[in-house]
Amino acid sequence: MRVVIAEDSVLLREGVQRLLADAGIETVAAVENGDLLLDAVIEHKPDLCVVDVRMPPTFTDEGLRAAIEARRRFPGLPVLVLSQYVEERYAVELLAGGASGVGYLLKERVADVSEFVDAVRRVADGGTSIDHEVITQLMVRSKKSPVDSLTPREREVLGLMAQGLSNTAIAATLVVSDGAVEKHVGNIFAKLGLEPSNSEHRRVRAVLAYLDS
Repeated sequence: MRVVIAEDSVLLREGVQRLLADAGIETVAAVENGDLLLDAVIEHKPDLCVVDVRMPPTFTDEGLRAAIEARRRFPGLPVLVLSQYVEERYAVELLAGGASGVGYLLKERVADVSEFVDAVRRVADGGTSIDHEVITQLMVRSKKSPVDSLTPREREVLGLMAQGLSNTAIAATLVVSDGAVEKHVGNIFAKLGLEPSNSEHRRVRAVLAYLDS
């Protein structure tokens, strides 16, 4: 796997690069701003981009905007946002603009190296890894959400789906049967107006459906 890292902090940039190297993942470019991220993507055509949100020159949302532009130029390019912040406007655009191969993790909540590496691999493979806190914050900020129609348990299942868990893993986490989880997932699809499908893409669309409102 070949990765481009965009992070303005030298220490964090080097740290992520070393973690990935220890896992056998090659970093083909490590840059400090959004313009250089786009240049690196064009040059190397990586399997994944790991991107911070706030980078020079304004330290607001350059990273997310650059990630969105990279996915526009290279549809399906996997992007894993690793940030201290949930930037609402562009997070919505990134996540809703393409449900496969996207992730959004909060730095302060990444407590386990193996889990981070698993998230990197999952997103690179076209899956999703979205921190539950990110989903929670975006839901709170959304005035009208189709997710409002879900029961508390269905919301819980939806949150675990957002983290990329399979039905079996969700069942183990919630200590319920696989059948119960399948029923909850079916209800979620129905309430969000999504046709039943075995596609992983459809599962992620269920998680992000409210973002399209």
